[in-house]
Amino acid sequence: MGRVAALLLTLSLMALTASCRKSGAADEHTIRLAYLPISHALPVIETASDPELRVELIRYGSWPELMDALITGRVDGASVLIELAMKARERGAPLTAVALGHRRGNVIVAGAGGASAEALRGRVFAIPHRNSSHYLLFRSLLEQHGLQPSEVQVVELSPSEMPSALFTGQIGGYCVAEPFGAVGIAKSGGHVIGESDALWPDGLCCALVLNNRMIEQRPSLAARLVKAYHAAGNRLSDPNVALRALKQISRQPDDVLRASLRWIDFSQLTITETAYRDLAERMRRYGLSEAPPEYADFVNPIVDQQ
Repeated sequence: MGRVAALLLTLSLMALTASCRKSGAADEHTIRLAYLPISHALPVIETASDPELRVELIRYGSWPELMDALITGRVDGASVLIELAMKARERGAPLTAVALGHRRGNVIVAGAGGASAEALRGRVFAIPHRNSSHYLLFRSLLEQHGLQPSEVQVVELSPSEMPSALFTGQIGGYCVAEPFGAVGIAKSGGHVIGESDALWPDGLCCALVLNNRMIEQRPSLAARLVKAYHAAGNRLSDPNVALRALKQISRQPDDVLRASLRWIDFSQLTITETAYRDLAERMRRYGLSEAPPEYADFVNPIVDQQ
């Protein structure tokens, strides 16, 4: 092969490699994990620091974008609202939940003058997505206080917009992933009128969900990922470790982030069948799903492969 031909071949290979990288292709040893910049994604963030794994973190700005990447296999897994993943699985998407994202960690915030759920009557209430634990917690709050869903207008709003909307009075309250509850309290005069522990003990919210192709084609790596993920959750029990991880994805002041982290627990991230069945029943009761996937069809902790 002449020098010119060799040079052209080299340039072609370089271009092909660059194209693959640009298109998001990854080698078989790299795990691509998607997340939104919220506290509930911290186990994924902390897992990426594991020296024995090669994790590529991919940040998204909305749940629809993230879900599209997860369902189509552009990413191997994601920290995502479990209800969104369940709805996708119900429609045939090749997804499996392997672990929780967190326990506890959701609060309902109301604006100034709203001492209880009664203050939401006739007001606008914001959630990040209808298929979410935040909506289920909102409905639980209404039930506990004898309010009808028709008495409060529910809207979907970006988490980052909620504190300012509360401050200006556009909404009367909201429920969303942290640290935006703490932000609303620190900066927008909000206060807590409901906590997930009281409204829904052992409730599920975000989860680590894998595209089935990852599990089927790279089972050993998937098992290593889940093991590292649980170890990351245990490390996050240290408030300093959790704060360090959260500062990688949030620019809020340390005092706000520390307040936010007091509500959330990253230990014991196994999805139990009892908690999952409770979630599925709530989704049916509040109209989010008529036929949520069975536990055995959607949840696989991959413990037998570790």
